[in-house]
Amino acid sequence: MSKDPLLELKHVTQHFPISRSLTIEAVKDVSFSINPGQIVGLVGESGAGKSTLARSIMGLYRLTSGEVWFQGENSSNPNTYRKNRRSIHKNMQMIFQDSAAALNPRMTVVRIIAEPMTACGLCSGKELSTRIITLLEQVGLDESFCNKRPNELSGGQRQRVAIARAISTNPQLLVADEPVASLDVSIQAQILTLFQELQREYGFAFLLIAHDLSVIRLLCNTVGVMRQGHLLEFAECEELFQDPLHPYTKSLLSAIPTADPIRERSRKVLEFDSGSIPEAGTFHEVVKGHFLYE
Repeated sequence: MSKDPLLELKHVTQHFPISRSLTIEAVKDVSFSINPGQIVGLVGESGAGKSTLARSIMGLYRLTSGEVWFQGENSSNPNTYRKNRRSIHKNMQMIFQDSAAALNPRMTVVRIIAEPMTACGLCSGKELSTRIITLLEQVGLDESFCNKRPNELSGGQRQRVAIARAISTNPQLLVADEPVASLDVSIQAQILTLFQELQREYGFAFLLIAHDLSVIRLLCNTVGVMRQGHLLEFAECEELFQDPLHPYTKSLLSAIPTADPIRERSRKVLEFDSGSIPEAGTFHEVVKGHFLYE
């Protein structure tokens, strides 16, 4: 594995001016990196800024400040982005939470999956058709789905099509924003297993955003915890679960339900004082590779 990070965020800040007197500070001074093949989870409550951060990484929002470096180049710089746009689009793909909204209802499955490959000039003709069928098979679908439209598919099938589209360009980084949140529990397990299999096969780096800490523990080797736009803690997965350092992380972990009714009755959810998060702060390395707000 390369020692150079594939993706590096440097003090990324994302604000949204609503009016002259109101600005939403969605992401505040976030810095971390992802190495090739690494699986990083991002957790936190709703409104923590996770989805905004993901969209900022993908270039869907222009940063208020800070930089996003991808493959050693500043992809958040407009000039660099225009110069390397095709390479960025090919090597960095995103899976959205709402597959119904993410897929064009007027397009068939075959056109949806073909679009990124055609846009990136990867293949055409018979090679393209063969590649689409292979991708469908890899995500658990078959050739009979080619001419269907999103409204003819179930939620799990739509998400499989979205995954097939995302991996069609053989990206180096896959960003998944709550990819199983809107699915039934049984379908969630199938999709998560699919992610594991595809990551092993393709070897892409994976940024997974989720609310479910058990999902993060199952899939990820590194975890970041966000709240109110701040990245509060960033550490190896098992180290964070075994030895959390930030009070908010401890509170999150204490709220995880257990299958043991006796332990569940005796479980105590730790209270968290929201005033302990500073308006502004800097990161410093503490114990075992954790990064924590001062």
